[in-house]
This record gives sequence, structure tokens and C-alpha cells, in this order.
Amino acid sequence: MSIRVCVGGATGWTGASIVSAVLDSDGFELVGAVARRAAGESAGVLRSERGGSAVRIAATVREALEAPTDVYVDYTHPTAVYENVMVAIEAGVAAVVGTSGLMSREYADIDRAARARGVGVIAAGNFSITAALLKHFSGIAARHVPHWEIVDMAPAAKPDAPSGTAQELAEFLGTVAENEFARPVAETLGSREARGATIGGAQVHSLRLPSYVISVESIFGLPGERLTIRHDAGSSAEPYVGGTLLAARLAPERVGLTQGLDRLLFDPPPAGD
Repeated sequence: MSIRVCVGGATGWTGASIVSAVLDSDGFELVGAVARRAAGESAGVLRSERGGSAVRIAATVREALEAPTDVYVDYTHPTAVYENVMVAIEAGVAAVVGTSGLMSREYADIDRAARARGVGVIAAGNFSITAALLKHFSGIAARHVPHWEIVDMAPAAKPDAPSGTAQELAEFLGTVAENEFARPVAETLGSREARGATIGGAQVHSLRLPSYVISVESIFGLPGERLTIRHDAGSSAEPYVGGTLLAARLAPERVGLTQGLDRLLFDPPPAGD
């Protein structure tokens, strides 16, 4: 039986690729699409190997979810994602969140709301396999090397900082081990801001320059040696499609928030999965 999917940000860089993949899949059915500027148009304008869809693009998530839906997939905007996901949870629809910009307190709110409603939410700062491996391998490194910092690189116009990939990585590493500093950041002479933002006990540095897509690296250091683990994304949205669809298959079977594609790939499934 096909999983009924609604895609938010359906005409965007990643969202359009997700729509095409859903339309081309035998395991999914596109039942809704959201894109404010394209509201009223047919999702058939979006490319797919099998053609288009008779689904009309809605202006809001609430409107789109009037059709029976199993999973809402969000690739919208950092300013809209929280409200969109809360609307899906309220409607009793599982959610997959690929949009960056959510903070830890907002994830906590989403988890509480999802558990209260009995639905699953799977969120990741990055749904690509190499980004999941970056996080996984960095967790292993943090158990053995207690000194690390994170560098986050993205296009000049990216509105949020750090990227969701870097935010998720920093918060995760803070749960693995304690980052040690030879000199506390608070004791920095000169401009304290030059040491970056403190997230999860790590210093995170965000570069925003033309020519970057998404790059994140974790840098671990010991006296006389250093380890760098880096993820680089190319110019297409293809790396994110497979991980997003994996999450869309699993989200309806879960309750509460699961954060990170690595949790789906490397953790044992929850009881009942």
C-alpha cells in the first residue's frame, strides 16, 4: 500500500526533487504539495520521469493536509518550518523535516507535541548519506579525542547560521563526550566573537560565501596530530532524496521525534518497528 505524501516547498531546490522522486516511486503517492507562490498550479508542472500529477499546489500546509495524508515532508524556509510541522502534528500526520533553522527548544516542543498526538517526526539537518557518516564518525572520534571545533560553509545567501548539519553535529557531540579547552572561550583576549558560537560545548564557525553549497567539517586535535572529517555537497539535491524517502517510509511507524539520519542508519529500530 502506497504511503501518501505531501511536500512543503514543492517548487524549491530540494522539494522539487522530492516531488519527482515520489511521483516516480511505486511505494509513494503524492497527495499534496505546498508552495505559496505557485498556489493553484498543478504539481504536473514539476518534472518526473512518469509525467506530472493532478494534485493542485496549495498555499498553506493546513490547506494541503485536507486530503488524507500519511507523511508531510518539509523543505520550506527556516521561518516557516516550525509552524508547518506543528500543523501536521495537530492534524495527526507524521512529518519529515529537512528544513534547517530549528533550535533545540523547538525540537523539544515538536517532540512533546508529537508524543501527545501519537505521531512520528523524523528531522535531520542533512539527509545525505555522507553527512550521516560525518556525524557517525565524528561521534567515534569524540570518544577518543577530547578537543574539537566545527566549521560550517554555505552560500552567501543562506539565511540561517549555523547550518542544520552543523547544529545537529555540535549538539550530538556534546552528548557523546565533554569538549576540553586549553583556554576557556570566555577568557579570549580581543574579540570573543572570533571564537565562534558555542553549541553543545563546541565552537562552531559559519562561513557564508559564493561558490559553497553545503560543507561541514569537524576538526579534532591532540598534541602533534589532527583529524579532519568533512562532508561536501554538490550542486544538485540528489544526495538528499534517498534519505528523505527512507525517513518518509519510517515516520508513520514511530512516535515522537527522531533526530538525525544516522539514527535510522546505525541505531537499532525502536521496539515495534
